[in-house]
Amino acid sequence: MKHLLSLLFLGFFVFGFSQGPEIPKKFVLDLSQFNGSILLHNTDISHLITEHPVGFILGFNRKRYGDEAWESEFGYPDSGFTFAYQDMKNPVLGKHFGLYAHYNFYFLKRNVQLRIAQGVAYNTNPYDRETNFRNNAYGSHLLSSTMLMLNYHKENLIAGLGFKAGLSLIHYSNANFRAPNTSTNTAALNFGITYDLDGGVEYDFKPKQFKEKISEPIRYNLVLRGGVNESDVINSGQYGFAIFSAYADKRLGRKSAIQFGADIFFSNFLKDLIRFQSISFPELDVAPDTDFKRVGVFLGHELFINKLSVVTQLGYYVYYPFDFEGKVYNRMGLKRYFGDKVFGSITLKSHAAAAEAVEFGIGIRL
Repeated sequence: MKHLLSLLFLGFFVFGFSQGPEIPKKFVLDLSQFNGSILLHNTDISHLITEHPVGFILGFNRKRYGDEAWESEFGYPDSGFTFAYQDMKNPVLGKHFGLYAHYNFYFLKRNVQLRIAQGVAYNTNPYDRETNFRNNAYGSHLLSSTMLMLNYHKENLIAGLGFKAGLSLIHYSNANFRAPNTSTNTAALNFGITYDLDGGVEYDFKPKQFKEKISEPIRYNLVLRGGVNESDVINSGQYGFAIFSAYADKRLGRKSAIQFGADIFFSNFLKDLIRFQSISFPELDVAPDTDFKRVGVFLGHELFINKLSVVTQLGYYVYYPFDFEGKVYNRMGLKRYFGDKVFGSITLKSHAAAAEAVEFGIGIRL
């Protein structure tokens, strides 16, 4: 299951990047060294913050010049892949080897670059109740990882060579796929070089391809999501879950749409948690036959980037018989459209910063 998780993450991104004409092809490599600190986002990991993590980030980028309208709409971003190595400088936490898909967005006359990367990382020393019981940050070898890099960025200064310097933020979590899952966030300073594989050959950006303004009626969506997760009780077991969602959306233009809808949650790990709390913590006054199902309503936004889109939703449980992490929840993730109606999605459902599950979904937009 863990290996399937990683393949689905990377395959999802690869399909998102493989759209459109391939001319001109221009590729740039970048390599950065970083030194940082683990942020204390939860006092439960304070015993794990001992030294400053170090590592390097290697990027492979394809430049975009406006062959498709979406490229000029977003300021001619790069797409590509990132490999990252991080030594947490604590043997309890081990080391990370991460593989990501990314977009680079540019600002201030292309002098500032923002990289948004999502992928999976392999941790060398996760929690083990006998050999590594102090590691309450990672409960599995494979982790979901998000990377943000904000850099001053200059390419082709001398014969294809350039440099970049700035700030990075790297997040590791398995989204409660297996407990424990306190997670870590590393903030770092990075400095590196870039190299144009064409030796500095420049291409002109194509002007914006203005098209007719998108105007659509309200559309209706049905989504089935599922996956596997575990409660915060270590070794309580992994359980499958299913979520049925229905919502309406309204396009606001070429780039975005707003959403309103409802979710029905069938989270089987809550069955075991309810039983556990009813027996082990009678002071919580949890009845063993408490319903594990939940119903929520949400507002959302969708940002369209070619066939890929970024989804953010904020929800509130209107049916909430068992108290778990509060009544407000949020969802963030990606959708990939296959034609005009069918889409797949990978989303992270959380309660504020407390992740509940990675959701894999299939849906239809009517």
